[in-house]
Amino acid sequence: MENQRESGMKERKKRRVILFPLPLQGHINPMLQLANILYDKGLSITVIHTNFNSPNSSNYPHFHFCSIPDGLLELGASSLDVVALTTHLNVNCVVPFRDCLDKLLSNVEEEESTACLITDAACHFTHAVADSLNLPRIVLRTSSIASLLAFAATSLLHEKGYFPIEDLGSEAPMPEFPSLRVKDIPLIHTQDEENFYQLLITMITQIKASSGLIWNSFQELEQDTLKTLEHDFRMPIFTIGPFHKYLPASSSSLLSQDTSSISWLDKQAPKSVLYVSFGSIVAVNETEFLEIAWGLAGSGVPFLWVVRPGLIRGYEWLEPLPKGFLEKLDGRAHIVKWAPQQEVLAHPATGGFWTHNGWNSTLESICEGVPMICQPCFGDQLVNARYVSHFWRVGLHLENRLKRGEIERIIRRVILEAEGEEMRDRIMDLKKKVDVSLRQGGSAYQSLESLISYIESF
Repeated sequence: MENQRESGMKERKKRRVILFPLPLQGHINPMLQLANILYDKGLSITVIHTNFNSPNSSNYPHFHFCSIPDGLLELGASSLDVVALTTHLNVNCVVPFRDCLDKLLSNVEEEESTACLITDAACHFTHAVADSLNLPRIVLRTSSIASLLAFAATSLLHEKGYFPIEDLGSEAPMPEFPSLRVKDIPLIHTQDEENFYQLLITMITQIKASSGLIWNSFQELEQDTLKTLEHDFRMPIFTIGPFHKYLPASSSSLLSQDTSSISWLDKQAPKSVLYVSFGSIVAVNETEFLEIAWGLAGSGVPFLWVVRPGLIRGYEWLEPLPKGFLEKLDGRAHIVKWAPQQEVLAHPATGGFWTHNGWNSTLESICEGVPMICQPCFGDQLVNARYVSHFWRVGLHLENRLKRGEIERIIRRVILEAEGEEMRDRIMDLKKKVDVSLRQGGSAYQSLESLISYIESF
């Protein structure tokens, strides 16, 4: 009897999953959140990562980490041409990634077996490497379903010779994706546009060739686009988001968080504060920065403003602010270099979020029922902002009008006027849908159960 039990235990080896994120803040966060979710479900976790923007392994003692050389620092990755960085990674990391993966598969412990590889969708080179080692590869897409469909449409437009489009500011419907306007086409600023289109085409091709697709989104939020995705991408699809709601608030931030944000919010009235943060990559020039500053000041609304070092091109931090700017606001403003965003959005004093509409920020705002002011800059942010403002109608789109008078008016509309209350009601409905989807029997709950079964079937 004892031998039978031992034999059964040997048959049920613990399964290991290997993950590889794209080394940018908005991609590392959801990948490590997913890793925590899978660990919580009983899977062992190994994270392969580049030397550039490597995560702090001491925050995750329950994971095994392996770093690989990437050549990104030599490239001058601090310039943050995302297309150049991603293209370089897809070429430069092939050999070190394969060597690392091969070593991990060879050294696997007797009581464990590796189930699959999960990589960021942008790391398309990993598909061929996984194939050569007979390892199933599942893709994590870290933005909205709508944005992937928009990227797929953009690559199709390029193949059909639509580019260059003369009026990218046009309100006309986008060919191949009429839900969006031409001005919402998710382009990324780069010195090599041809590389951008090639990256898109290869990414879409390798997603379709993978063993499955994981989304940090949920069915009720993107119902129509999910149906289109299922029609166009005939593969196992798992909408298990929002990832950050599964586990207690934690941070994989590459920047140090200033917790004075919370003590300052504690002194403010409920729903009175505008939280302003444009994420970890977006940069503005001095003129734009000053228009934002004077617009915030002139709105009469208390604000918590994240001014990341490097946000203002050519400056270290707050040097362009006029002398005495903060003092004149008499405690109505608090400026930090980085904030614990999930805590800020969950705080009772936070009444609105002025955001670049990165997907993590957009989801976190929805999960806390905080209406948005949308100021997208590039890529998927344009698509996310369009859905926030025109489909879900839980925010207002600044449409790149960075003029202080316009900024003052839009802040008041969101924080002080009836229009803002109506948006708050609609986003609270979405928040309730998030909560239901994550409960037992909900769509995200069931999708996660399916994902775990699928991984364990390899």
